[in-house]
Amino acid sequence: MGLLDRLSGLLGLKKKEVHVLCLGLDNSGKTTIINKLKPSNAQSQDIVPTIGFNIEKFKSSSLSFTVFDMSGQGRYRNLWEHYYKEGQAIIFVIDSSDRLRMVVAKEELHTLLNHPDIKHRRIPILFFANKMDLRDAVTSVKVSQLLCLENIKDKPWHIW
Repeated sequence: MGLLDRLSGLLGLKKKEVHVLCLGLDNSGKTTIINKLKPSNAQSQDIVPTIGFNIEKFKSSSLSFTVFDMSGQGRYRNLWEHYYKEGQAIIFVIDSSDRLRMVVAKEELHTLLNHPDIKHRRIPILFFANKMDLRDAVTSVKVSQLLCLENIKDKPWHIW
C-alpha cells in the first residue's frame, strides 16, 4: 500500500476523486509534502514559496487527488475560505520546530474549524507535524497539546 492509499485510509476517504485543501502557515512545508505525495516521476526538484495557491493533481492506486496548495503567508490566508466548500479533506501542516508561531497556527486552525463552510461538516483532517528532524522540533504529541487537538470532537483527525 502506497503513501497516498495510507493517507486516504487515515482520512477515511472513500470517494474515487478527492479534493484536498493543504493549509498551514508559510514555511511550514506544505508544498514539499504535496511534492512527496506525488509519484516520483512527477516530483519537482525545485520547491519555491507558494504565492496565492497551486493546484496539483495526481493518483494513487484507488483515488484521484486534486490538492489545493494554499499559501500560508498572512496576506493570503483570507483566501483559504473561498475553497472550503469544495474541500473534502484537509491536510493542516505545522512546522514543529517553530514554537513561536505555534500560537498563530492554533489561531488559524480555530478560525478554520469555526468557519460556517467547515464547522458543521464531518470533514477529515490530517495534521502533519513537519520538520521533526530539526533540533528544536517538538513531538507530535506536544504539537497536539499546543494546538488543543483533543478538543476536536466532531471531525475525524489524525496527527502524523
